[in-house]
Amino acid sequence: MKKILLIGIGAGHPEQITVQAVNALNRTDVFFLLDKGYANDDLLRLRTDICERYITHDDYRIVQVLDPKRLGNPQSYEAGIEAWHEQRAVLFEQLIADEVGEGEVGGFLVWGDPSLYDSTLRILDRVLARGAQLFDYQVIPGITSVQALVAQHRIPLNRIGEPIQITTGRRLAECREDQITNVVVMLDANCGFEAFAETDLHIYWGAYLGTPDEILIAGKLKDVSAEIQRVRETVRREKGWIMDTYLLRKPD
Repeated sequence: MKKILLIGIGAGHPEQITVQAVNALNRTDVFFLLDKGYANDDLLRLRTDICERYITHDDYRIVQVLDPKRLGNPQSYEAGIEAWHEQRAVLFEQLIADEVGEGEVGGFLVWGDPSLYDSTLRILDRVLARGAQLFDYQVIPGITSVQALVAQHRIPLNRIGEPIQITTGRRLAECREDQITNVVVMLDANCGFEAFAETDLHIYWGAYLGTPDEILIAGKLKDVSAEIQRVRETVRREKGWIMDTYLLRKPD
């Protein structure tokens, strides 16, 4: 039977990859790299570098394909995601059919961890449900940007007896200040923290975590909100993309 590995490769630093992930790399016959079309795609280059660094043989292949673009749906965010996932399912089904032979292993190198705000697991389930391709798959966990963020800021993810919430920028917009104790925010394209800029909340922000371009800013939100927005827009314009994560925390 064909086998697919979803290999978490960490938040950006090539040394964040686990021993389990290294072993998985070395038993994979073909890797699928999704090109998002950025002119300066450091994420794509990192995946290639990881293969070259950790795979101890030359008997593997890399198949690079253009990732379908996610088109926004003005009527429904969920409908837009659904359409994008279906496009990806069709692509993944074709890749597995054409590139993974019976008894071979295919691999997707997943940024961070496959279980946290990544669609690859859902799409593989969708491919199986379509019924044209039969395969088994395994998930290899990785270090997330959440872990990398608090490690670089040298803070615990939660304080004693307090819960931690992980959400998106879109969901943050629905929160009130009194609902925020420890909130990690991911996938925030619109600087949702700005809505709380006049509060006493603290922010620990990081972009390109683990990479040579890593940027860290921390402080009272009212003091650093404008700086984060300025820096974020500058580097996003220069690189063509940005991946950032932050923790909003109620002060002690």
